[in-house]
Amino acid sequence: MWKRRDIVKAGAVLTTATALGRPAFAQMNRETVTVDLRREIGPLDHIWSRCAGSDRAAITLREDWRKDLDRFHKEAGLERVRFHGIFADELGVWSAGAKPNFQNVDAVYDGILARGVQPFVELSFMPRKLASGTRKFGFYGANITPPTSLADWSAFITAFVQHLVDRYGREQVRQWYFEVWNEPDLVFFFSGTQADYFQLYKATAAAVKAVDPALKVGGPSTSAVQWIEPFLAFCAKNDCPLDFVSTHLYPGDDQKHVFGQDRALKQNQVIPAAMQMVRRQIDATRYKGAELWLSEWSSDSPAMIAHVVTNCLSYCHAMSQWTMSNCYEEVAVLDFILKEGDNGWGMLARGSIAKPQFNTYKLMNRLGTRRLASTGPALASRTAEGASVMVWNLADVQQPAGLPGMSSTRTVSGVSKSLDIVFRGAAAGAASRISYVDMERGSPFPMWRKLGSPQYPTPAQVEQIRASAEIAAPETRQLGKGGTLSIDLPPEGIALIELVEAR
Repeated sequence: MWKRRDIVKAGAVLTTATALGRPAFAQMNRETVTVDLRREIGPLDHIWSRCAGSDRAAITLREDWRKDLDRFHKEAGLERVRFHGIFADELGVWSAGAKPNFQNVDAVYDGILARGVQPFVELSFMPRKLASGTRKFGFYGANITPPTSLADWSAFITAFVQHLVDRYGREQVRQWYFEVWNEPDLVFFFSGTQADYFQLYKATAAAVKAVDPALKVGGPSTSAVQWIEPFLAFCAKNDCPLDFVSTHLYPGDDQKHVFGQDRALKQNQVIPAAMQMVRRQIDATRYKGAELWLSEWSSDSPAMIAHVVTNCLSYCHAMSQWTMSNCYEEVAVLDFILKEGDNGWGMLARGSIAKPQFNTYKLMNRLGTRRLASTGPALASRTAEGASVMVWNLADVQQPAGLPGMSSTRTVSGVSKSLDIVFRGAAAGAASRISYVDMERGSPFPMWRKLGSPQYPTPAQVEQIRASAEIAAPETRQLGKGGTLSIDLPPEGIALIELVEAR
């Protein structure tokens, strides 16, 4: 995993005490978890399934990317996908001629919708025809300059959105989200100023709403939760439409930059604390209650994903992990499928190989939609069969920085634990099914290492690695006296416990 905002500082390599990505840990500890099967405490909103990020528009046209999307939707319940560059010149949207050309835009969205997924529409970057300059970003040369004319840009946005409504139908497009730009606070994504972006947002939001006032538009899509308060103040002062607030944050982001002071939080605490802050900022304005979209974040640790998502349920409407697929070329084409340490952001490696991140979401997709009361590291839910409970062993995991593949080690600080789980309201002998994911189980790395850690696995090796990374069949156990169950988890490990008729 890497942070694009660190591109200009690429060279930072983590120091660690690990060997081959597998650290040694201290003796096992014990922790108690309770789940009250008799007490529902409200809905369990699957904020983690609403969206995932994925590079740029043009890459969605590739067969291997579409296979990954199919898999994420069918197995992990993915509802939307977000990507950059729907207006990038590589799609030929408007590089010449008198009118825009939406042929490739249609191919992008047709392919996504055909797989049962909706686009989360990031309105970026600047078509050459409208651009005020030539500054570009990334492998695909996206123009990052403001428009020469806001009036011409507005007319273009109106034409684009009207085309979508005409092609896909008003009721379909009303379910989509239109996000204005990507990380405009960073000079390598937007060459304009904060004031330029605010004016761009104002013009863009008005252009979207001119097609249909019921369409959803939002921003500012900034890095490290920047600009939120001034953006909200600008929108309120200028009566701008704002249906949702979107921003980005990564666990390793500089805490002084995020919070205005060094909070000295563990990396697994940063995102929940920041989302609480942003939620308060929104609710102190006329936009109180507006949806909060964390439209980029990431972690490669199963327990960290479960912990962060659970602790953001009160604040976020959606959390979009970056990225769904390692079919990914934002800065360069990756020269590996798997490697030790930093493996890039893709939750599905090339060849649709499941990484522990993907398998975490796959298990979370089996949680129900009614939340049960619990204590300890657990997210518990009611299901049609009975109950489904995720538990985890949280570790401190240093999230890599810099460009993908720069770090060959991974820092983990934690101990193995035995979780003593008490299911209140369950009878002794009740049946349970337990599924595990950690850095060894539900992971491609053990088989990849066994094969000699190939940089370019053969097709036969890819098949072996892919098969080995699948989640094993559930372990079947019966609850003990008082509805008890004990399971052992390594650092970062998660388990999904499914109880049948646990009422």
